[in-house]
Amino acid sequence: MVTLAPPAGVRIGPEGKPEVTLGWQLLGWTADYLLQPDGPHAGEPWRFTDEQARFVLHWYAVDRQGRFVYRSGMFRRMKGHGKDPLGAALCCIEFVGPCRFGGWRNGEPVAIPHSAPWVQTAAVSKDQTRNTMTLFPGMLSPRAIDEYRIDLGKEIIYADHGKARIEAVTSSPRALEGGRATFILKNETHHWLTSNEGTEMSAVIARNAAKSRDGSSRVLAISNAHNPGENSDAEHDYEAWQKIDQGRSRASGFLYDSLEAPPDTDLTDRESLKAGILAARGDSVWLDPDRLIEEIYDPRTPPSTSRRFYLNQIVAAEDAWLAPFEWDACASKDREVKPKELITLGFDGSKTDDHTVLMGCAIEDSHLFPLGVWDPAASDDGEVPRVEIDAAVKKAFADFDVVGFYSDVSPWESYVDHWEQEYGETMCAEVTAKHPIAWDMRGRQRETTQMAEAYHDGIIERDLTHSNDSRINQYHYNARRRPNQYGVTFGKESTFSQRKVDGAAAAMLARKARQDYMALPENKKRATITEMEYLIV
Repeated sequence: MVTLAPPAGVRIGPEGKPEVTLGWQLLGWTADYLLQPDGPHAGEPWRFTDEQARFVLHWYAVDRQGRFVYRSGMFRRMKGHGKDPLGAALCCIEFVGPCRFGGWRNGEPVAIPHSAPWVQTAAVSKDQTRNTMTLFPGMLSPRAIDEYRIDLGKEIIYADHGKARIEAVTSSPRALEGGRATFILKNETHHWLTSNEGTEMSAVIARNAAKSRDGSSRVLAISNAHNPGENSDAEHDYEAWQKIDQGRSRASGFLYDSLEAPPDTDLTDRESLKAGILAARGDSVWLDPDRLIEEIYDPRTPPSTSRRFYLNQIVAAEDAWLAPFEWDACASKDREVKPKELITLGFDGSKTDDHTVLMGCAIEDSHLFPLGVWDPAASDDGEVPRVEIDAAVKKAFADFDVVGFYSDVSPWESYVDHWEQEYGETMCAEVTAKHPIAWDMRGRQRETTQMAEAYHDGIIERDLTHSNDSRINQYHYNARRRPNQYGVTFGKESTFSQRKVDGAAAAMLARKARQDYMALPENKKRATITEMEYLIV
């Protein structure tokens, strides 16, 4: 489960549920007023699954001022999970249910109905809005229809003599501009593209929600895993969450909730595949894993489609250097690199555009971990803090036993010269005898390409691990294939792209230094304390 931690000051209970939420009252209201709209339990009282109920509790969390913690969200699940019924239930709650903060009673928040609810279910085609709209007649119970005076219609549903409404809207950004909807459900946003005006419609919806009178208008998206590189609204949400999660954005209040198969799920191994499907489906027990396996094994179903729709995994773009799940499968969160442990360093630096990253690689097991990440956009002058970065290098040498340090040269030539003078004689692994640290990635294209291919193979073969740092993960997700006359290396998707890859380059250099160290004869490696004591004796 991937759920963005709430902003500072929001309390989370021992089971991961928010301590202050309107959600408990909503769960009770839906059981009284809503019905299961279809399936073998059609007509029975509505029940959220435990997984869905947990999401509702988070979505309706409030702070001590009664304001919603989350202003927008994404609920991403595999195909068939039940996203549409969940979305329809939330629309019903926002339509006539107790969905807004109404004060405190005995220290607990009280939920009350909105005074003038205007609910929209939005999609880029009528067929997609129909997925949700057709559920309302079967979901709204006779009691709800009678008590709230609901008038069921195909395109618009009214309640309370027209004071409340649910309507379906499709791709028409200009027609939507200026609307004051109190809740907007965005359906299947992996289909919201620039070509069908989906991304523009999403921007209009966000603007409309931002100017709501009571500040409580919110937007929730439901979607399958997006296809990277399509520039879809779902992809924008994913990238926004990544920036917030990595501390690269000051934004908060965005709830991103996704349940995915483990990254090491093997499509060719039936047991591994079944375990992956069971993990991705969560408590959607109506999904038959054996039936889905047969669909995945159908030769007409591409592996990328299987991973996106049945495992809820984000697959690689066509020109991606790695698939995200390939890198994720190497994660090892519990590995702790100890002080004075033998390591190598890798450094890839910029000054004003790209990021600057210092990586470490443990000699013992090829475990990669970050020692510093710097973004020039985060500084007042638009440049990375060079003095701070130099201090981070010095600290790395003080904290660990560094036996190799490979650094790209441009545009850090003076610092690389200084580091060679300061630390060069202590290096076991060397780029060259004259320049033990300087690795000119532009001038050594053949060797850099070979290094990139060896690093790629190490990831695929899981011959290394990493600390699962979200920033370093993103650099690897961003890397694109760059063939040349010597083979295949990687780079950014374009020269001015904001999807940086510097952390991948620094990790690659650190691992190359480690591999070179491991290839040294024993008498050229660092003597351990035990070995030195033996020599003294």
